[in-house]
Amino acid sequence: MEIKRAGTQVSSKGPTDWFTGSVRIDPLFQAPEPAFVQGASVTFEPGARTAWHTHPLGQTLIVTAGCGWAQRDGGPVEEIRPGDVVWFAPGEKHWHGATPTTAMTHIAIQEKKEGKVVEWMEHVTDAQYRK
Repeated sequence: MEIKRAGTQVSSKGPTDWFTGSVRIDPLFQAPEPAFVQGASVTFEPGARTAWHTHPLGQTLIVTAGCGWAQRDGGPVEEIRPGDVVWFAPGEKHWHGATPTTAMTHIAIQEKKEGKVVEWMEHVTDAQYRK
């Protein structure tokens, strides 16, 4: 058994290569081998969002606070709120983040495939971000 005590893991800012706006990433867990799963709590300030990206084994988001948006490539921008659980299929191009006026926090859970959890792509433009 291993317990990760609250406040013992270092928060980091979301890198500008992968995020637009102010984003804080708080690591939650990274299961040791042979497991592949990892998770983080991610907080997006109003207007902040990820770049377009995919996950080789998919991604689950559990919204814990605020109000946000998520979109898969070719689909509508969907509002997401606390208690909502969002699943992106393996390889599904998508983005997620806060609305222009409200912050949003979610827990992001994904698995590694051949050591990789995400493939980052281009930034979401302001035109794409606006509903």
